[in-house]
Amino acid sequence: MSRPVAVEEFAQYLRATRDASENTLKSYLCDLDQFCEFLDGKKIKLESADHLAIRAFLATLHADTKATTRARKLSAIRALYAFLFKRGKVKQNPGRLVMSPKKPKSLPKVVPVDDLLALLATPGDDARGRRDRAILEVLYGGGLRVSELVGLNVGDWDRHGNLVRVLGKGRKERIVPLGTKAREALDAYLGKREELILAGGAPADEPALFLNYVGGRLSTRSVARMIDQQVLACALKRHVHPHALRHSFATHLLDGGADLRAIQEMLGHASLSTTQRYTEVSWDRLQAVYDKAHPRAVAAGRAEDAADEPV
Repeated sequence: MSRPVAVEEFAQYLRATRDASENTLKSYLCDLDQFCEFLDGKKIKLESADHLAIRAFLATLHADTKATTRARKLSAIRALYAFLFKRGKVKQNPGRLVMSPKKPKSLPKVVPVDDLLALLATPGDDARGRRDRAILEVLYGGGLRVSELVGLNVGDWDRHGNLVRVLGKGRKERIVPLGTKAREALDAYLGKREELILAGGAPADEPALFLNYVGGRLSTRSVARMIDQQVLACALKRHVHPHALRHSFATHLLDGGADLRAIQEMLGHASLSTTQRYTEVSWDRLQAVYDKAHPRAVAAGRAEDAADEPV
């Protein structure tokens, strides 16, 4: 079936107002296409659908569909009807009458420092190896999302100040500081970046900072694949998702005493509550340290040991 005009207009609105990233837009349109296909099968017009139709749609999703996925689909539907309501195409937003699926509480996964150091030391010294090390250092050293990293151009890095200009979600720009190791890795990579351009026959003025084997802009999938390869090469006994480097960046900063507001700015979070998830991770780590080291925490265990000693 063809996409309804109302959905196309909604997509144009999102693009024009830049309220959503390209990835969010793609997800929304995919979800709305699925919803419209359901309505079409039930002979229900988009403008006539009520909250019962939306509930019925959500009920048709496979049982193994995550609550976060169902919540995203409902969010897309609500956003569409909010758009139609403002334009007088519908009398109300039926999505507001549907309760959002309860999302399971999940804390960010953090890679231990020792594992990270091993991973960062793994790439080789050829052009691709230097590129890979620079990618890992920037992801962990700057807390960037992978989509932000692959979107970087050469001119986005200010070497003198060691700052990188990042275009985040909703096309919001922010400036992120990098560490000495990231600067060294970028310097080493840029010294051989031209080799990737020549090998791939790409234009010499290619703006992308991180290049693939044909000299073009690297994709997010390629970054994930590269990290998998490096994890395998250094024999880590864990899967490292690219986003885990961002989580580790925030958690390790917090462990080191960094201000939560500063971390929020560096991560590009619109809400402080999003950043506060990392305080729970750090609290768990602090609790473990306390339980292991504080006399009062281990007093019970010592008392049991003492009971076996002669009086």
